[in-house]
Amino acid sequence: MGWELGAAGLAVGMLIATLTAPVGVSGAVFLLPVQLSVFAVPNPAVTPTNLLYNVVAGPGALLRYRRDGALTGPLVRRLVLGTLPGVVLGAVIRVFALPGPQVFRLLVAALMLPLGIWLITRTLRPVAPENRRPEPRPRTVTGLALVVGVVGGIYGIGGGSILGPILVGRGVPVAKVAPAALASTFATSLVGAATYALLALAHPGSIAPDWLLGLACGLGGLVGGYLGARLQPRLPEAFLRLLLGTLATALGALYAINALR
Repeated sequence: MGWELGAAGLAVGMLIATLTAPVGVSGAVFLLPVQLSVFAVPNPAVTPTNLLYNVVAGPGALLRYRRDGALTGPLVRRLVLGTLPGVVLGAVIRVFALPGPQVFRLLVAALMLPLGIWLITRTLRPVAPENRRPEPRPRTVTGLALVVGVVGGIYGIGGGSILGPILVGRGVPVAKVAPAALASTFATSLVGAATYALLALAHPGSIAPDWLLGLACGLGGLVGGYLGARLQPRLPEAFLRLLLGTLATALGALYAINALR
C-alpha cells in the first residue's frame, strides 16, 4: 500500500506542477484537496506535508528559471524577505488557533475565489493604458508579502501562490512574477516546514508531515516544475494571466463548496 501511495503521489505532483509552474504557483495549493479527500491526510498535518512538497519540488522550476536569468532583480528579494517572518507566525496560528478543517477551507475559499475572478476580469477587460495603475512600490510589495506569508504559513503554500495573482492583477508581467513567487514559496516553505517540525515536538496531534506522501509528490513536482518553467516562455501573457485566474477561481470554488457541505 505504501508503494501505491507513493506512485499516486508522484503522478499527482508532476501533473499539478506542470500546469502551475508557468504562472508562478508551486502547485501545493492544488495538492491540498487531493490530500484531504483522496489520501486522507489528517489536519493539521496536511499543511506541513504541503510545505515538504514545496521544498522538494521547488528546485525543479527554479533551476530552469535561473538558466533563463529570471531569478535576478529586486522583486525576488522583496518577496522572500517579506514572507519569511510571516510564514513562521502563520504556522503557529495554524497549530494553536485554526486546527479545524471547516475554518481552514473557508479561509482558502475567501482568499482564492475573489482573487481569481478579479484576475480573469482584468485580463478579459483590460484597463486603458492611460488609466492603468503603476506597479506597487517596493515597501508595498514587502508589506504585502509579510501579510501573505502569514496566510501562506497557515495553509501550507508558502505565500507565493497568493502573491502571484495579486501582483499580476496589478499589472506586473507574469514572466517577472512567476520566478519571484516560486523563489518566495521555496524559501518560506523551508522555514515553515522547520517550524512545524519544532512545534510537533511540543504539541500533541498530527502536526508532523506525512513524509512518504510529501516526498513522493515533491519528486513528481520536481520534474513537473522544470517542464512547466521551460514551457512558460512559449505561452502568451494573456493566456498565462487567464490560466492563473482560472486556477485560483477553481480552487476557491472547490473549497467553498466543501466548506458549505
